[in-house]
Amino acid sequence: MNDESAKRGEDVNNRQERLLKEIVESYIATAKPVGSKSLCQKLKCSSATIRNEMAHLEEMGYLEKNHISSGRIPSENGYKYYVANLMKPKELSDKDARKLQTIFRNHELALSDAIEACVEIISEMTNYTSIMLGKNSNENTLQQVNAIPLKEGHLVAIVCTDKGIVQNKQFTLPRTIHMQEVVKTCEIINKMLIGTPINEVSERLEYDIKPIIANKIEQYETIYSIFSKTFSDFATKANETVHVSGKNLLLQEPEYNDVEEIRKIMTKFEDPSLIEKIDQNDGKDGVNIYIGKESEFDPNVTVIKTTYHKNGSEGTIAIIGPKRMEYDRVVGLLSFINKELNKEEKNG
Repeated sequence: MNDESAKRGEDVNNRQERLLKEIVESYIATAKPVGSKSLCQKLKCSSATIRNEMAHLEEMGYLEKNHISSGRIPSENGYKYYVANLMKPKELSDKDARKLQTIFRNHELALSDAIEACVEIISEMTNYTSIMLGKNSNENTLQQVNAIPLKEGHLVAIVCTDKGIVQNKQFTLPRTIHMQEVVKTCEIINKMLIGTPINEVSERLEYDIKPIIANKIEQYETIYSIFSKTFSDFATKANETVHVSGKNLLLQEPEYNDVEEIRKIMTKFEDPSLIEKIDQNDGKDGVNIYIGKESEFDPNVTVIKTTYHKNGSEGTIAIIGPKRMEYDRVVGLLSFINKELNKEEKNG
């Protein structure tokens, strides 16, 4: 969030800041425009004084009028100023912290599975949409490949990396090929390619493994094709993982009570190019907030995200909600997750 309007300046006095904070937090809680009467007691000011200060905040671009009511609501710049200067992140409750720690400290879970589970819990806690966008770096190396027979004529090829990433792909095996020939190919691959970076496996399969199985296995082209497809699919899936949780939760917000607005936002969730923009790394650490237009996803939402780098994997965990989002709670939640992942990285 780089907007100049978010910077604290001499143009906003202490009373106006208190007023803006009250209006933003009231609107976040109720989704209703805020009038001067409801603020008099809280700020110990007359209604006339409140109206005067609200007018100044409106002139500065931090508040705007609602067409239906005489009350005011925060503008996009008002939210930015609130987040940059007035909002304090909330600490997680012990119960919520334990839920997340249980996942991160379960060493039987692969990192991608742990973060997917974390994303599901985030949506439950916040009632917002949460997204994991993961990438696995070239530090992943092949640990093992196995072929397991299923029902007659079918097998599943399983690939594992040293970082605990596991993918599988099912195939139909022609009747002319014996399972033993597939197992023999697995043994050759495991003997020669263990420790090879995942992004180099396909090339080595073609130039190192294929000539060997050509001399040992009659229908080597078919078996080569099985493993070639397996590693090709694995490289694609291992390099990019997208998991969206609570997509429909956004539709429960009052901002989305119009059929056309619902159609627009749901279409955006199906657009890979827009989802990928959420993962764009702007070089910032910690938790970052993108409000309205700067989200590059939808002008009516806020995207709050943090990144992770662990065990050869990197990615983004993002929460998408209305601009009228519980910023203090979401920032506190993502800050906790960021620290837990970094803690695991340091301890690991």
